[in-house]
Formats: sequence, structure tokens, C-alpha cells
Amino acid sequence: MLAPRRAGVGLHLSSLPGDYGIGELGHHAYRFIDTLASMGLGVWQFLPVGPAGYAYSPYQSPSTYAGNPLLVNLEALRDQGFIKDHELSPFRDLSRDRVDFPALLPLKLELLTRVGERFEAAASPAQRQARDEFVALHDPVWLHDYALFEVLRGRYRQRAWPEWDEPHAMRDPEALQKIERAARTELESIKSVQFLFFEQWRKLREYANGRGVRLMGDLPIYVALDSADTWANPELFQLDESRYPTRIAGVPPDYFSKDGQRWDNPLYDWERHAADGYRWWIARVRHAIALADLVRLDHFRGLESYWAIPAGAETARDGEWRPGPAGDLLDALRDALGDLPIIAEDLGIITPEVETLRNQYGLAGMKVLQFMVTQKAFDPALIPENSVCYTGTHDNDTTVGWFRNGLEEAPQLQSNVLRHVQGSPETIHQDLIRLAFSTAADLAVIPMQDFLGLDSQARMNTPGTVIGNWSWRLKDGEVTPEVREWVQGALSESARS
Repeated sequence: MLAPRRAGVGLHLSSLPGDYGIGELGHHAYRFIDTLASMGLGVWQFLPVGPAGYAYSPYQSPSTYAGNPLLVNLEALRDQGFIKDHELSPFRDLSRDRVDFPALLPLKLELLTRVGERFEAAASPAQRQARDEFVALHDPVWLHDYALFEVLRGRYRQRAWPEWDEPHAMRDPEALQKIERAARTELESIKSVQFLFFEQWRKLREYANGRGVRLMGDLPIYVALDSADTWANPELFQLDESRYPTRIAGVPPDYFSKDGQRWDNPLYDWERHAADGYRWWIARVRHAIALADLVRLDHFRGLESYWAIPAGAETARDGEWRPGPAGDLLDALRDALGDLPIIAEDLGIITPEVETLRNQYGLAGMKVLQFMVTQKAFDPALIPENSVCYTGTHDNDTTVGWFRNGLEEAPQLQSNVLRHVQGSPETIHQDLIRLAFSTAADLAVIPMQDFLGLDSQARMNTPGTVIGNWSWRLKDGEVTPEVREWVQGALSESARS
């Protein structure tokens, strides 16, 4: 599944540079692909591209299918006649250094609502036909439920759907039909904006593949409670009669938290999924692999067994391991979809059973050097070919920040690191990258922050916190000729591309 000796970069779409407050599916994304191709990097990995949810997290989206409207390229909409140039002026006052979500969200969503309302009049006949075909294809699977969910969330001032009036929360057909009649224009607007997102995405992927760059997406194992997915399919989750979770997802105490992590996502009722042949999961994975060449399945170990936390527990310590669907689900996916282009995120507490499951289906696992090189007995020869090697992920500090701050009170650990990388504190990011490139792993993915040698100010996410995450942005021109030349040289040394 993985081509041998490849290398790539980790950078979320929102972190791209640009003039409109957030990275978009526009010319900066195309230029970034050109930059990767020029450096010899063949994979671009990003975070989930759905609408951001609680605390702006891409892992708490209101839809596992929908595209994030904030990523829609505004200049393309202007060029297509959906918006006027003067409507872009307020966006140019937004920060270019970080994503200011509170300022950006109302501004962009209001403009995109107008775009959706104008679509019928402003679109060409070919665009209207393509939109209608998009709606006909996706309405039965997810699009109509998502649009209706968004309309109702607006009516209820963004309250979680279990708090809605019972006819709407419980999806009474007559109540929903009444909303559909009253909100026809809103529903069509939301669907048109989703069409525009996926059209821009399709063109970007075609361009990336044409330049020899494969896209790697990210599929969270769980969906949010406050999502169209849970609202439309409550029987597939462990919910009580009021539609609240009886138990929630998370992990026990680990590297990131001494109390473990409460993710608050509802857990699946795996018996119900099995009863209908995992229909919901097959549709979800089919959608994910239609958008990207590779897909990282987040928290893969939850398929073998998952940490179930009582909904009323104060911390994740009170959870327990319960069996997941394991091979039954993977068999159903493979039977329906063929070979699975899935990377198994197998970090954390990994048992022999999880490793056996991953190996049985030939899935590549993940190796994160920040977790490994502090150990005195670390041996890079133990990193297998069928794996993806990282310096760090979006949940880690940057390599410079990790070495300077995370290990500042642990001189022995710093000493272990320097011995393994055969480098120095001043070049630690480059030394760790060279080590990742030198391993046998078929693919090595490096966060852009590490290529640039940035400190903790550029960290993307700190697990267990909700403030200041997901907002880092790459500056235009920050990938200098010197950076490109260094990466090209490091790739050449390790025979990667």
C-alpha cells in the first residue's frame, strides 16, 4: 500500500498562508503542492477537513462527511461571480499570523450563506447541473441530514441536539417535514456551499496527483455527540432514552495526561453496527478514501478494544476496556471497498492483540521519534518497513520546543536524544528529521514546523486543553530556498522521495 522510501509533510489546510484569515483551497494550496514537489516530498498529510466543532477542533466536527466551509477559497468564488471584490475587504483585516476563529467564523459563514443563496442565479448551467448531480448522489447518505441539522442548530441557537424540542430531537417525520418546507432556501444554500467545497477539493487533489503528491487524510474513529451523524443515527450509539451517552470515549492515563483523557464522544453500539453489516462504517470510509489517497484512522486500537468511561465520571481513570469489532469490521470494509489505503494510528497503550490485528490486514502503523529517542535502549532498526515514521504529530510539541522545554528538567533524557541522533541542541530538529529519513519506514512524515525549526509558539495542539489550539499558520515565504535545499539534501542522503 505504501510506496517504499517516500517522505512527506504534515500541515493542515487551515495553516496555509493567505489573505483571508485562514488557509484555503486556493492558490496558496497549489503553490504549497509545487513547493513539496520541488523539494522531493511526495505526501501531504492534513487533519480532518470537516467543519470545526467545540473549541474549533477538527476532531469534534458536526459532520463526518461535510467539508469545512472556512476552507472554501473566496477568490475562486469572486472569479466565478458569486461574490464581489468589496465583500472580501473585511477579511484582509484579519490576522495572517494565526487563525482568529472568533473573528473569522461569523464573517465567513455570513458571506458563504449569501453565496449559497446566490448560487441558482449566479451559477452557469454546467455548475447547476453539477450541483444537482452532487446533491442527488449525497442527499440519501448524509447531505440532507447535515443541512437539516445545521438549520435546526441555527433555530436552537447552537444548543446541542438532545436539548432541542422532542419532535426535532427525536426526528418526528411531521415536524421535520414542516422545517423542510419552511427552510427550503436555507437547505439549498447549505448544499450549494458543500458542492463548492468539494468541487474545489476535487480540483486540488487532481493537481496534487498530477505533481506526484499523494494526499493523506485523517478519519477520527469517533464522531461528536452534537453532530448530524449521531442525531440521524442514534440507534448506532450507546445513548440513553434522552439521547445522551451512557458511556463516553477516551483513553486511560498516558504520556499526555496523568488522569487520562475524556473525549466526550459517544461510543458505538457495535452489535447494532454488526447487525446491518457495518453499513454506516462502509459509507463513511468510502467517503474518506474518495477524498484522499491515504487515510490515517485515528485511535486504531479502539477497534480491538476501547476505553469506556461512565458519562458521569470525573476523570478517565474510571473507565474500563471493552471489546471492539476488530476483524469483523475490517473484513466488512475490505469486502465492500477492496484494499484499504489506511494508516493505523496505533500510539498509546498497544497490546499484542492490537498489533496482531494491524498486521493481519497489512496496515501500516505509526512510529513517533519524540516518544522513542529518550529511551536509552532505542534502536532505529526496530522501526519496520510497513510503518510511517514521524518526528512528532499535531498533538506533540515541535521538536525544538520538545527538546528545549519538554526535556529541560531531564538532562539524562536530553543526553539519550543527542546520542541517538548524533547531533546537537542547535540542530536538533534537523538531526531528528535525518533520523526519521534514515529508518526503514516506507514513509517518513515531518510536521512543517520541524522542517522550519520552530519553537513551541508554533505548536498545533496540546491534548487536554481547549484554548489556543489549531490556530498556527505558515507565513508566506517562510519555506525559504535554504530550507528547500536542506530538505532536498536530506532526502538524497536517505534515498527518499
